[in-house]
Amino acid sequence: MSIAEITRTQSPVPDGAPESVVAWVDEIAALTLPDDVVWCDGSRAEWDALAREMVASGTLIRLNAEHRPYSFLARSDPNDVARVEDRTFICSVDPVDAGPTNNWMDPIEMRATLQPLFSGSMRGRTMYVVPFSMGPLGSPLSRLGVEVTDSPYVAASMGIMTRIGTEVLSQFTPTTQWVRAVHSVGAPLSPGQDDVPWPCNETKYITHFPESREIWSFGSGYGGNALLGKKSFALRIASVMARDEGWLAEHMLIIKVTNPRGRVFHVAAAFPSACGKTNLAMLKPTIPGWKVETIGDDIAWLGRGEDGRLRAINPEAGFFGVAPGTGYSTNATAMDTIWGNTIFTNVALRDDGDVWWEGMSDTVPAQLTDWEGNPWTPASGRPAAHPNSRFTVAARQCPSISDDWEDPRGVVIDAIIFGGRRATNVPLVVEARDWEHGVYLGATISSERTAAAEGTLGELRRDPFAMAPFCGYNMADHWAHWLSVGAELRKTGSVPRIFQVNWFRKGADGRFLWPGFGENSRVIEWILERVDGQVAAEESPIGLLPHAGELNVDGLDISDDDLSELFAIDRETWLAEADATSEFFESFDGRVPAAVTKQLDILRSKLA
Repeated sequence: MSIAEITRTQSPVPDGAPESVVAWVDEIAALTLPDDVVWCDGSRAEWDALAREMVASGTLIRLNAEHRPYSFLARSDPNDVARVEDRTFICSVDPVDAGPTNNWMDPIEMRATLQPLFSGSMRGRTMYVVPFSMGPLGSPLSRLGVEVTDSPYVAASMGIMTRIGTEVLSQFTPTTQWVRAVHSVGAPLSPGQDDVPWPCNETKYITHFPESREIWSFGSGYGGNALLGKKSFALRIASVMARDEGWLAEHMLIIKVTNPRGRVFHVAAAFPSACGKTNLAMLKPTIPGWKVETIGDDIAWLGRGEDGRLRAINPEAGFFGVAPGTGYSTNATAMDTIWGNTIFTNVALRDDGDVWWEGMSDTVPAQLTDWEGNPWTPASGRPAAHPNSRFTVAARQCPSISDDWEDPRGVVIDAIIFGGRRATNVPLVVEARDWEHGVYLGATISSERTAAAEGTLGELRRDPFAMAPFCGYNMADHWAHWLSVGAELRKTGSVPRIFQVNWFRKGADGRFLWPGFGENSRVIEWILERVDGQVAAEESPIGLLPHAGELNVDGLDISDDDLSELFAIDRETWLAEADATSEFFESFDGRVPAAVTKQLDILRSKLA
């Protein structure tokens, strides 16, 4: 009798569990040697039991129910606080398939490295089997996976971030292709050994095997390193699946926008970190008659529907949001979402049993317990909450969640937006001339480093399609795939319009020229009025800009000079940018599609 068969007597295999899943769980249990194997059913009772277990072990602190009902605080190990990009690998058979934006390791070599690490790694612990669906159950755009983990924090968080349990197992058929995800904190326990609240290992690997659709994560219990349905499956592995199957898996929010005439639009938008992504996902328009609702805040899966149009789902069921900088003045909707039923990780604890972080309120508490459990005052000289501290909460709690956010058909995408954080050069909004030009705009997304923030053209941090850390294959091939998707959409005559935005342009004096936040609804208005054929645009060397007077700035305290600077195009700096883009393209060793390099030639010719 195998180890898995012995321990499974405490948690019977669910009726109807696919043989392929059962056999795989047996295989992983025989390798990792957990004391117990528990199949997660996804019930509320199960989640409550996990929470009680973690409170008893010190992994979670229950917050004051009067302030934050049924919510908890977790403090991670100080060495396990964020994604570890340098320990994240794409193990494709051919290194060229990983491309220059990924860390590559030979899959045979990586398996040989992982085997001794995972051997006995779960000894003394429980292995949780978490069947999960990325996307609404039964949607043709959804995909299935199973994560095994020795972390109750991960099992509970997966129950918030994805659809899990017995209902998911019922979706499997003998021919279902599913993703295998193995996670261990890498901290086996000897008999009688005391555990710690946040077990982890100094050695960390987050590895992806795109050909076999596998994820193996070792040593970290935190976020995208451990919640393997998120970046690992929903982007790195799913992007490969999407390439092979003819759809798109993208680092994009999705919003539903209704204009004053009652027309409904859906918009997908890609932004690198610190570029206003969550604020746009939960935007509260400042202009009368416009309404914005949330469908997804981080990831979009897009494919052609039966009607031939590009449709999208949010494959996640929850938000794993960055806490610092989130407050009622910046994102009231997010604050209203996390009123309760939330896991907070690495934020500060108030004396009254509630949580706090930098940017949560204008008034800073006189004293707190910081994210590491130490006394804190404003004079401490260090952040009270870790800069990457998080909240994990169900999307259904969001007051702006759209009634069609779980539509199994997906929502029709009318416009796609790309954005970066640029102090110079890039206008407030520009429309792509066509799909090919839009792919070029996505391929050249970038943010400026410190020098640029001081008003000069600094070094650009390239993040094409906001996918640099997340694309599971060669980024140049990703652009080629976008071109092929556009060609297919063009056959139906329904191709979304593509735009680029930049909320962060500064004047010569270092001021932001655009107020941002809710006022970004004015830019969304112009974009969707363009889609609806209501406003004009004028040609420029870099794309289509709002015609004079067409951007709604009524009631906005912005000078004509500032408005002009928001759209100014300086020939010399744009030619320099074209040269930098050319160098960037050269790093892909000739794999950049001709249609993309042609757009660079067009840009230079229009600037000449």
